[in-house]
Amino acid sequence: SSSTASPVFINRRTSVSAESMVFSQGWKPPVFPKSADQTSRLEKSVSDNFIFRALREDSLKLVIQALEEVPHDKTAAGCVIVKQGDHGDYFYIVESGDLRVIIDGVQVGTVGPSGSFGELALLHNAPRAATVEAITDTVLWRLDRVTFRRILFEGTSKRRALYESFLKEVPVLSVLKDYELLRLADALDSRTYAPGEIIVKEGDAGDAFFIIESGDAEVIKEGSGKVQDLHKGDYFGELALLYDQPRAATVKAVTKVTVATLKKNGFQRLLGPVVDVLRERAP
Repeated sequence: SSSTASPVFINRRTSVSAESMVFSQGWKPPVFPKSADQTSRLEKSVSDNFIFRALREDSLKLVIQALEEVPHDKTAAGCVIVKQGDHGDYFYIVESGDLRVIIDGVQVGTVGPSGSFGELALLHNAPRAATVEAITDTVLWRLDRVTFRRILFEGTSKRRALYESFLKEVPVLSVLKDYELLRLADALDSRTYAPGEIIVKEGDAGDAFFIIESGDAEVIKEGSGKVQDLHKGDYFGELALLYDQPRAATVKAVTKVTVATLKKNGFQRLLGPVVDVLRERAP
């Protein structure tokens, strides 16, 4: 979220509280039509929001499709969109316009285009933490509570199960116990690269470790050209983290490549038992 209202929008990895919600088996998320331009703007806003960052592409697509435009008479200048203390039914994304964030009668920040608000009340089943009021006429999109929680629950549990089974196939991680794999699965982020795109660049500082989920990549060293092909289950980026050195080679996507990434602090915290194996295998 691009809000400056730090008391309301807390940028941290958030676990979803287990609210008792009965979902029908045949549940399908709603679909509201949008122009290509609106879709691409909403894609950026959603993928920038810390809550949705962990979702895979298919789940993100469901979120975009399920966003509904709020009627304009409810988003004109002066309209109160959410009220502090109220029960929260929607998460909002701002397409255009500006809004003020008010806590206990005091303005604490603003939200503008591509910003979002309202997620915390839905995540934690808690009252609204702030009042949000339109300063100008605004265009807002909203996601209802059931869809928000359903996509988040299904997306994260599906992602965790996928990562668990995938990580069990990565030989270098075989020394990890099941609970360690589970913690690792929770800490991974997924990123997709187009064919020809650079994933890491030789000489750059290393801040993440990568495992290929799908697709093919190649390792290129200056002066030597291509030195290795990488496929599903292969890993790279560990040398820079093990030895705190710049990237030793460039890795480029050959096909469309999806990688699971683990940031430097997660690497040191979660891969302790694997570090010795990685050092032994390091060239």
